[in-house]
Amino acid sequence: MASTTPRSSGSDPAPRPKRRTFSAEYKLRIVAEYDAAPTGEKGAILRRERLYHSHVIEWRQARDGGALDALTDQRTSPARPKQAAEQAELERLRKKVARLEKDLARRDAALEVMGKANALLELLSESAD
Repeated sequence: MASTTPRSSGSDPAPRPKRRTFSAEYKLRIVAEYDAAPTGEKGAILRRERLYHSHVIEWRQARDGGALDALTDQRTSPARPKQAAEQAELERLRKKVARLEKDLARRDAALEVMGKANALLELLSESAD
């Protein structure tokens, strides 16, 4: 009788795949190679590089628009400054404080209105007697 080790149903043994990133030089090289290829060879280039036709279209439009910066992925580019953990925490706390101050001001205004309404009701009840 073979013993089996129980696997927890929530854990996935495969690591999460990483998103591929392409340098601007790579994009320009692939677009140039794709444009220079004869009609029957273009699909082979895409298969070899594991790309889609939409990649080439997007990169060509960026190149033709003169936007070499558009060819760098702004989400993963090292040029994009990452905030330090303390900076991110500080920004989060500032937003929380601003939200809480806004809520406090709203509650203060509501209490002021309630106080005035109470005073008006007392005035009306005294005049009715």
